[in-house]
Order: sequence, then structure tokens, then C-alpha cells
Amino acid sequence: MIKDILESHDYTVVGEASNGLEAIEKYESLRPDVVLMDILMPGMDGLSAITKIKEIDQKAKIIVVSALVKETLRKEALRAGATDFVAKPFQVEKLLDAVKAVAPV
Repeated sequence: MIKDILESHDYTVVGEASNGLEAIEKYESLRPDVVLMDILMPGMDGLSAITKIKEIDQKAKIIVVSALVKETLRKEALRAGATDFVAKPFQVEKLLDAVKAVAPV
């Protein structure tokens, strides 16, 4: 769904990952302008993946999109290096605003 939203607004989705380890590998090989990351994923969670990606590239722009909306978790994601946090279910405009803020079309 997120891929369809982004592509319908002139963004190109260069990769998708089903877990944190795959997200790190994809980031290393693709170097996207922005990463959308969930918190709950099999293998390695999103917070750990954010930390690893930021170790690879301190300038990486990562937006967390998650149904886990506890304030402590949001703060933890931002401390790990996330640029923004969008709560699920999200409004399309909220997601697009977050992406546009770090990766304008």
C-alpha cells in the first residue's frame, strides 16, 4: 500500500525488505534517499536496523511507520536516528508530508 501511494505521487521505490537484516542489506546496496521502516519485523526489529543503517550512513533519512505508537517507543526511534515517526493507520497526506520533508519530489 505504501509503495502504491509513493509511486502515485512521483516517487520511485527502489527496494523493499521484509525484515531488519534485509533492510540493512538493501540500504547498503541501493542507498535510497529515504527509508520507511516499521518497528515490528521478524529477525531484527526496526530500532536495531535503524541503528545499524545510521552506523553505515550517518546522513540516512529514516521515517518510522508503525502501529506501535507509545511515546517511549517514538522517542526511542528518534534517538536511534529516525528522522520522523508516522503512526499507523496513517493519513496519506501525513505520510507524504513526512517523505517530502526529507526527500522532495
